[in-house]
Amino acid sequence: MAAQEEFFTGIPKIPYVPSAGPGDVMCFKHYHAEEVLMGRKMEDWLRFSVCYWHSFCGTGADPFGSPTLHRPWNEGTPMESAKKRLRAAFEFFTKLGVKYYTFHDRDMAPEGSTLEESNRNLDEITDLALQLQSQTGIKVLWVTCNLFAHQRYMNGAATNPDSHVLAYAGAQVKKGLDIAKKLGAENFVFWGGREGFLSIHNTDVAAELKHMANFFKMAVKYKEKIGLKCQFLIEPKPKEPCKHQYDYDAMSVIGFLKHYGLESHFKLNIEPNHTTLAGHSYEHDIVMASALGMLGSVDSNTGSPDLGWDTDQFPMDIKNTTMVMKTIVQQGGLQPGGLNFDAKVRRESTDLEDLFIAHIGAMDTFARGLRNAVRIIEDGLIAGMVKERYSSFSHGIGQKVEDGSATLEEMEAFIKQNGEPKVTSGKQEKYESIFNHYI
Repeated sequence: MAAQEEFFTGIPKIPYVPSAGPGDVMCFKHYHAEEVLMGRKMEDWLRFSVCYWHSFCGTGADPFGSPTLHRPWNEGTPMESAKKRLRAAFEFFTKLGVKYYTFHDRDMAPEGSTLEESNRNLDEITDLALQLQSQTGIKVLWVTCNLFAHQRYMNGAATNPDSHVLAYAGAQVKKGLDIAKKLGAENFVFWGGREGFLSIHNTDVAAELKHMANFFKMAVKYKEKIGLKCQFLIEPKPKEPCKHQYDYDAMSVIGFLKHYGLESHFKLNIEPNHTTLAGHSYEHDIVMASALGMLGSVDSNTGSPDLGWDTDQFPMDIKNTTMVMKTIVQQGGLQPGGLNFDAKVRRESTDLEDLFIAHIGAMDTFARGLRNAVRIIEDGLIAGMVKERYSSFSHGIGQKVEDGSATLEEMEAFIKQNGEPKVTSGKQEKYESIFNHYI
């Protein structure tokens, strides 16, 4: 029977083997789900999630080549393969030992010739998903709607110059929110894949931004109407496929949300590969969003900044994951968000075991980053140095600046009394050397 079919034959549940050698890649050497760090289990700090689209819908095709990943679950009619794909995915989640997954509506079920047919397909497949979730205890970290792939969205969805297209996007999001409630999703993500412009000559930027804001307000109202208890997230990206996308980076999105009075309804889902596309460092948008209380979740991948496009690689750099986890631990965790592996195996990595190896390696990399971050925070050396660097704001004129009561007249009086400030070293190299001690 199809229900009993095993897709990853010969691969057992991935064990934790800290003594494993460098060639042993089918076990965790650092990720120990039950290990407690700073009062919380490792699995609860990390909240790992597997993304459905890359791992189970990906074919390895790229603009220069045909598919290379020929998966056993892609056989049969579109609905038959959708059911096989879902069962394969839950087998993978269970053997890998993760508790969450994410998906686009059109990954889960094939799009029909009408909205009604698409919705029926989605209902049928999510009935099976609900059954598999109940059997395994695996949950949905977040749902999102694919408002960029179909040709109707070639000029955008919520920012389309044609209100008919915007209405279709709204109908699709309505169904997506219904599915999120049905499956108990903890978050719902909006990624504006084509919300931007390719040419400013044919674009009314002010109108498009207003329409996008009103689209989000409709989603907020419907979420409240149906009693959906989940966090709304917006995922920034600066370019690709558009020349310029409105959700350029963390600060652009936060400015947009505050301008339109939406900041209390949304947080950000940061993808570091998108951050580097915007010309920032890997951890930049995670740090900026967290500093303003807006970091909700992380799409945990990486890229090659020298290439200049979104390569969606699995994260394997321990310095990067240490910086990310330091920020996450300092803000008290990501819940209800998590670390979602929005990453794909390379088109040359064609074996089914490569899918496991990639996730295991990335999970271990984040586990090491978590342990490093905890040591940095518990030791307190760097935090103490930073506190000392800003110590002048704890008293006198600095305290007045800190609490917002200072005036320019007081600034002038202070300088007349105290004269030229003594410039002190920033000690950048010292901070970097100390940070390297923990890696």
